[in-house]
Amino acid sequence: MNKKELVAEIVKKQSFLCVGLDTDCTKIPECVRTADDPIFAFNKAIVDATAQYAVAYKPNIAFYECYGIAGWKSLEKTVNYIKNKYPEIFLIADAKRGDIGNTSKMYAKAFLENLPFDAVTIAPYMGEDSVSPFLTYEGKWAIVLALTSNKGAFDFQFKKDDGKCLYEHVLETSQKWGNDQNMMYVVGATKAEMLGNVRAIAPNHFLLVPGVGAQGGSLEAVAQYGMNSECGLLVNSSRGIIYADSTEKFAEIAAEKSKELQQQMAVLMKQYMK
Repeated sequence: MNKKELVAEIVKKQSFLCVGLDTDCTKIPECVRTADDPIFAFNKAIVDATAQYAVAYKPNIAFYECYGIAGWKSLEKTVNYIKNKYPEIFLIADAKRGDIGNTSKMYAKAFLENLPFDAVTIAPYMGEDSVSPFLTYEGKWAIVLALTSNKGAFDFQFKKDDGKCLYEHVLETSQKWGNDQNMMYVVGATKAEMLGNVRAIAPNHFLLVPGVGAQGGSLEAVAQYGMNSECGLLVNSSRGIIYADSTEKFAEIAAEKSKELQQQMAVLMKQYMK
């Protein structure tokens, strides 16, 4: 999916909601645990309930890898179902890969060729050759970790060199590898006050923003500091949507939570998307 198509979907739905499919078998409702494939059954119900409000889904690959081959099969069924039924949805592999060139090439092939993902999250610590293989696929995206929402972000990301924080160096240097048509950045919602600085360095790139909801990030602050004329945001909510209810009404409640966020986003788009 190219940038123009993604922006069009955001405008159409008046939403920049990304639903994180961090599917944990110990947390899904009892009513789906008896299914032949409980992970897929849960994901399918969540997707069907929320697709009218979301523009993206983000399976966290660790939640599938931990179950071995069965987990990978559930992931494959999930992403194929989404792409077949909702082809307009942007699909992100939250894999946080990042390795030397040949290995990155194989990771890129796994997610962008053998699976129908539109984008992959990548740790840029090893430099350009860990990211560039993901940029060779037309209409696909590398989502580079820039400023994360976890407390450990302060261990490295704010260390200064030449008067600039490490995350600022990441933003500046990585723009030499790709552009706003094939590269996005992860910027945590719990660092919303820093979004203005991120926007000063990368004014036109999309930002994938986790941390809204369960992690306490403010949606309004994210929009205030991070939105640009094309919206430029994909705000992720995982636990606050998919685990909002543990009864047989879990999908219905997930839809309600998604609708609430979509309605807030519509207001913010009118206010800040200029």
